[in-house]
Amino acid sequence: MSAIARYLNSKGMQVAGYDKVSSVLTDQMIKEGIDIHFVDDTSLLPLWAQEKNEDALFIYTPAIPDEHKELNFIRNLGYTVYKRSEVLGFITKQSFTVAVAGTHGKTTTASILAHVLTETGYGCSAFLGGIATNYNSNVLIDQESETVVVEADEYDRSFLSLFPDVAIVTSMDPDHLDVYGKKENLVESFGLFIGQLKNTGKLIRKAGLNIDQGITYSIDMHADYQAMDMRIKDGSYVFDLKFPKGVIKNVSVGLPGGHNVENAIAAFSVASELGIDPSRIVHALSSFKGVKRRFEYHIKSNRLIYIDDYAHHPEELKACIQSVKELYPGKKITGIFQPHLYSRTRDFADGFAESLSELNEVILLEIYPAREMPIEGVSSQMLLNKISGTNKSLLQKKEVIDDLKDRELEVLLTLGAGDIDQLVEPIKIELESHIS
Repeated sequence: MSAIARYLNSKGMQVAGYDKVSSVLTDQMIKEGIDIHFVDDTSLLPLWAQEKNEDALFIYTPAIPDEHKELNFIRNLGYTVYKRSEVLGFITKQSFTVAVAGTHGKTTTASILAHVLTETGYGCSAFLGGIATNYNSNVLIDQESETVVVEADEYDRSFLSLFPDVAIVTSMDPDHLDVYGKKENLVESFGLFIGQLKNTGKLIRKAGLNIDQGITYSIDMHADYQAMDMRIKDGSYVFDLKFPKGVIKNVSVGLPGGHNVENAIAAFSVASELGIDPSRIVHALSSFKGVKRRFEYHIKSNRLIYIDDYAHHPEELKACIQSVKELYPGKKITGIFQPHLYSRTRDFADGFAESLSELNEVILLEIYPAREMPIEGVSSQMLLNKISGTNKSLLQKKEVIDDLKDRELEVLLTLGAGDIDQLVEPIKIELESHIS
């Protein structure tokens, strides 16, 4: 939503909006001239939105609950309120569109690809689900390029608003079962999304997915684009890249984690299929600095490592924890996890417990509800009870800083997609005060 708001603001439109809580991102947007408020109060709507206005466009995300006063006020005025994904469809309709889909990996893959296209001079505009560190923004605007990179969100089948020229599918693990009911329905929707590729379009997908067509990529399976001899050197992953035109030796990606190597190969494959020189792609990959809240280092010293990650699905947790174990063998790993959504916690409780049990210490926070009401019997305590073989506890957010003071930390992870990000800076300040 913020990427669209910033894009429209850059076009000279008046932009206003509501968010549940303030953040660094909303602070930046306010400085850019966007009017944002944080209380659901119709009197706070701009004057041009409080009466029928033919020039007004209203956009919402499904994270907004149905009982939201402002949303219903606007609807009662007779406006059509468009989903975020529909507006992305409008914006990209006349563009050469590269859409990145998948239950995880979208944001990093789209951000790497946008950086590669920008850095190599190919050019693109991009709407990203996170803040790309190279640009300190989640939107890139290139007035000269007709190419647009977007994330294709599977939640609420939103990605069916897009008709891409190139589609990437990074993963199809079960998720959003509150919408889909069962995995088969999710897979069916991905099939419909792929079916919306333009006639001359290309599908690029992770090898091993339940999809018959397309160009494949992988780090551990035979594929058209494949990492070979992957190893860790000086804290970075280095590999040889086999692709249809040959093999490139000693490729280095400026991101930790095997899953990020795979995301980088996905981006490489798109750029290569677009005709960009492979050596220029590899050079661009090496200068990518990452995405905020995606395996983001906040402290990296001999005494302590502190990493923050957006992981909110069992497979994402598994990938993050496995990467940390590979990078820091023998170190004690402490994880603070905030579950996101009651329904997701219920549907994947066993998977969450299995992944979190790989940590040496686990601190659970209460479930971040987002758009949902509580579900009877679903709680962080329920999840805590399923975690085995590790030192575990359940805390309130306000208790975390004091709790960490009494721990001998070696590697600390904060994990989750809710408001756990509000703890990151206070934790960093507290930990740095003990290191210095």
